[in-house]
Amino acid sequence: MQEVSTPPLDELTPQGARDVSKLFEDMFPWQGPANVAARDVTIPVAGATIPARVFTPENAGKGRPPVLIYFHGGGWVLGDHADPDIVRTCATLADAAGCVVISVGYRLAPESKFPTAIEDAYASLVWVAQNAATLGGDASKIAVSGDSAGGNLAAVVSLMARDRKGPTIALQVLVYPVTNHSFESGSYKSCGAGYGLATEEMMWFWDHYLRSPSDGENAYASPVRAAVLTGLPPAVVLTAEYDPLRDEGEDYAMRLKQAGVPTKVLRYQGMIHGFFTLPFGGEGRKDVAEALRDAFTAA
Repeated sequence: MQEVSTPPLDELTPQGARDVSKLFEDMFPWQGPANVAARDVTIPVAGATIPARVFTPENAGKGRPPVLIYFHGGGWVLGDHADPDIVRTCATLADAAGCVVISVGYRLAPESKFPTAIEDAYASLVWVAQNAATLGGDASKIAVSGDSAGGNLAAVVSLMARDRKGPTIALQVLVYPVTNHSFESGSYKSCGAGYGLATEEMMWFWDHYLRSPSDGENAYASPVRAAVLTGLPPAVVLTAEYDPLRDEGEDYAMRLKQAGVPTKVLRYQGMIHGFFTLPFGGEGRKDVAEALRDAFTAA
């Protein structure tokens, strides 16, 4: 395989970074399940529509299966709901958890800055709840999930659903989520260089996402700063040992627990940021599928 040499992400324009990311998007292929059907839909949001892909497993059985809404990572700037690794991940979760999965293509920064992505994410939750039957799913059993910036959106959507009185969420699955506009944690200091995701890159992502630094103080950007975390759906938080985001994910999980929210924390030893959607993320995907099955049964 020919080596590809590229500048650091934080030295590129957003479009340049997207072009570079395309060079690597299928560098680590792995096999997703073949028994999951996929179809594309559009979701109405404020002033626009956004794309989404619906994954329906053949093993869903009789009746209407539960629904998982998935938000992809990429620092709110990169990535797509139909990237190969996201497609494989969503198909795998659909098959393993026996649920319909909807991968949402929220609008990206800096063309659409905060709070566009969170409003798109919340609009997708409302739309899925209203159209679950058409999608082949059960509106009474909806979970949200996402990785990295997508984990941030899943956490924030859970806050928004509480604050806006619905829809009901059965489980929030936060995969190495961004929870705080800060770069001072212990894991930033120990893992902010040499482990795939650099501190300078996270600064670059935040700078493109927020309208101004003051937005970072908003709980809908930094959910760990929310004054009140009671009344939120049960949570499963996945972190990686060598990830600058490790501590803020675990800090958020601790605050959820302190607020009385049933919360499970899973730290994956030896792993780096991004592992969940890569070939070596199988254990994490298996654990998430099990948590989803348990939550849907309880719901």
